[in-house]
Amino acid sequence: MIYQLYREQHLNCNIKEAWEFFSSPKNLSLITPKDLGLTVLTNFEDDEIYEGMIINYKVSPLLNIPLKWQTRIIQVDYQRSFTDFQEKGPYKYWNHFHEFIPKSQGVLMKDTVDYELPLGVLGVFAHNIFIKNKLKSIFEYRFNILEKIFNSNLN
Repeated sequence: MIYQLYREQHLNCNIKEAWEFFSSPKNLSLITPKDLGLTVLTNFEDDEIYEGMIINYKVSPLLNIPLKWQTRIIQVDYQRSFTDFQEKGPYKYWNHFHEFIPKSQGVLMKDTVDYELPLGVLGVFAHNIFIKNKLKSIFEYRFNILEKIFNSNLN
């Protein structure tokens, strides 16, 4: 079964600043809860995101067991959107669409994640008991960090 997680957030910045932050894999660990142990393994200089870009990670989502995760950037519309798609990892299917919409005062950022778990009925059970809430808490953490980065009074 394919599930969907949708979030949106207003950011007090311009489209260039939003794009530069979110299209850099280096920033992913800044907006991910520390208990997930996310480490970007691919070494990037100042690579601009591009279609076909491969990003390798290590993540420990459960019981501190490290897993390898690999995503490919399958779509880029400069300063508008990009999509990362899981090539290898813990999900049976993972497609994360990032969208950025300039507004008169900032940027509306939208995240749409379509995902499916492995293991059939066991995956459905795990989703209902644990995974759904875990993903929500990850994106809630991300929301709060982005509020501090882009929407605090210190900007």
